[in-house]
Amino acid sequence: MDGPTVALICMLALLVILAARVPIGIALAVVSIGGIIALRGTRPAFGMLGALPFDFAASWSLSAVPMFLLMGALVYHTGLTRSLYAAARLWFNPLPGGLAVASNFASAGFAAASGSSLATAAAMGRLAIPEMLSFGYNKGLATGTIAASGTLGAFIPPSIAFVLYGWYTQQPIGTLLMAGIVPGVLTAFAYTAMIIIRCSRNPALAPKAEIVGGTREKFAALRDIWPLPLLIVCIIGSIFSGIATATEAGAVGSACALLIALFAGRLTRSNFMQSVLEAIETTASIFFIAIGAILLTRFLAMAGVPRLMSDLVESWQLGTVEVILVMIVVYLILGMFLDPIGIMLLTLPVFLPMFDALEINLIWIGVLVVKMIEVGLLTPPVGMNAFVVKNVVGSAVSLNQIFAGLLWFLVCEVVVIALLVALPGLSLWLPGLM
Repeated sequence: MDGPTVALICMLALLVILAARVPIGIALAVVSIGGIIALRGTRPAFGMLGALPFDFAASWSLSAVPMFLLMGALVYHTGLTRSLYAAARLWFNPLPGGLAVASNFASAGFAAASGSSLATAAAMGRLAIPEMLSFGYNKGLATGTIAASGTLGAFIPPSIAFVLYGWYTQQPIGTLLMAGIVPGVLTAFAYTAMIIIRCSRNPALAPKAEIVGGTREKFAALRDIWPLPLLIVCIIGSIFSGIATATEAGAVGSACALLIALFAGRLTRSNFMQSVLEAIETTASIFFIAIGAILLTRFLAMAGVPRLMSDLVESWQLGTVEVILVMIVVYLILGMFLDPIGIMLLTLPVFLPMFDALEINLIWIGVLVVKMIEVGLLTPPVGMNAFVVKNVVGSAVSLNQIFAGLLWFLVCEVVVIALLVALPGLSLWLPGLM
């Protein structure tokens, strides 16, 4: 059999294995090794299996991943953002759906410190959902707000997704991190506008919460959130100013989070060790998937798939918009079933030759890719953020109610994605200032 035929058979086998709920890292590795054996024999296959994991893990740029993960774990376990929701609640409560708006912006702030969508949804869910429900907020609105705003963690630096995308596509990671800021802020404001419009038209969705607090209390609450803006300034400022590369900014962020927690008297031996272990476990999980994806890339290259995809783009005369629409549809379908990082690393070997053939700006595409994998966290039947929120609320809210509440946020995502596709400058303006 020729290379493309072997690749097609292996990709079909991969889909079957993934449908059987085999972990994506194992599925990628098994199919890739099997394909390389079919093309070149056992010695090249096992030689590659022995060398690639070390070559991957030794990559300097990827050292940002454990550093950003450690920073997020320290922020979460030392409670540095605990006062964030209280401040947002005081400032935004006068608006229609004020607690939901406050939860949305507090989640954006937490995301900027943690870099994790799932961690943001879990942490803010414990803080905000019980309070919104106690004031009679619609269950779908309360849970949907937290699940959706958790996805902002992938856009506002630090972002593990951008680090991995930049490493794979050989794009500057610092530029990618800057490119995510405007789309992340735009998404947060789109969610806010939708919440205010819905609650203005139907006040029963979000009864007015009587929260005591005047101007003095509002500014007093702002004094308590100083760790968060300081941490954000340290990370974004070091990258934007050129003081540190994106890789070094991970270490800067971790060191700052450690020093801030120590200065605030919140660092203990217990929460420090818990943070380190959590960062190690998550790093291992991400790297395991990434190694499988690298093996798949090598196999597809041996099979001649990149050249085949480039020829298809040329022969079918596909334009930039058509390829992007195909990418969006594929990510929507895969996002219903697979882990977001796994989706990105699974599909990039297939799509990257198409992007190269059309000479599409890979920074712009990176923003769209990360946006699409985050949308996958909200879509049924396996929207991970919805399940995280369900775990927080228990039997108080059904999974169907959570997904129903997310429909309005998915409408916002359609609008934001359309703007990002139509106006690449939204993604490229801030990096252009660097």
